Amino acid sequence: MKIGNTEIKVVKADITTLKVDAIVNAANNKFLMGGGVAGAIKKSGGKTIEEEAVKKGPVEIGEAIFTAAGKLPARYVIHAATMGMDFQTDEIKIRNSCKNALRVASQLKLDSIAFPALGCGVGGFPLLASAKIMAQEVYRQMREEQLALKEIIFCLYDQEAFEIFNQGVIRYLEHIVNQLQAGPFTTVDAIIEINGGIVVIERSNPPFGFALPGGFVDYGESLEDACRREAKEETGLEITDLKQFHTYSQPQRDPRFHTIGTVYLCRASGTPKAGDDAAGLKIIKLNEIENREFAFDHKKILQDYLCYKQGKDPFSSER
Repeated sequence: MKIGNTEIKVVKADITTLKVDAIVNAANNKFLMGGGVAGAIKKSGGKTIEEEAVKKGPVEIGEAIFTAAGKLPARYVIHAATMGMDFQTDEIKIRNSCKNALRVASQLKLDSIAFPALGCGVGGFPLLASAKIMAQEVYRQMREEQLALKEIIFCLYDQEAFEIFNQGVIRYLEHIVNQLQAGPFTTVDAIIEINGGIVVIERSNPPFGFALPGGFVDYGESLEDACRREAKEETGLEITDLKQFHTYSQPQRDPRFHTIGTVYLCRASGTPKAGDDAAGLKIIKLNEIENREFAFDHKKILQDYLCYKQGKDPFSSER
């Protein structure tokens, strides 16, 4: 499958035969290359790989270093420390070693990398769990670090491991990209009460109408930070206090696509002024709500808020 410009593959092969920029060694943190993948790499590529690696160790478990690849067709070996000399590993160690192997590849400006099943040899970690951890880390690094790798290969030696990794990597990533990534999208809105009225903006983009200040949550941003940012951008106000009011998730609440919006009750300082992406700004009284046209489901949100202000539960099933 392809994500952006990166091809992701699961193959059944001997990793030491792959002609890629780098293969990954599931190493111990002293980089002694005994059995398993490490032993196979040393046998095919030569002892010089181990000698160079040992000089760079020991490191913290989860760290990664690189060496030349000796007689291997690959250019480099990236040694990812998935365990210590007790040969014990776990989710965090595998996740960190995968992450740092990718970072080394990025620093070397490589185009292609091949991974074995990290932690699943002498470490005894379950194959499917390792596959999903590594898939998650690849996806996260591609989003957050904007990896320039053109090819990421997961290389398994036997048929059973190949089938498990095909499920845990390819099918799992297809689910993330084709279903989860498609939405629903996360939004925030702010109810800011000033001088006995509510701050609303007049939208300059469709859907038109009045709306509460708010917008989409950026990747890596908390709901609260997104609410503060959007309020500042659209009204010029600094949020000084905020309290979660309710989350609205009706699939048709936004005519553009499915959004899930969390609304905050906010206190703010400053003088309200429409931002560049708003056609205007008003402070309206709660008794004006019924006579205004609002975008999205913001009339219902303000009706719920009015009910709340009257001491009633706007979300009671008896309402």
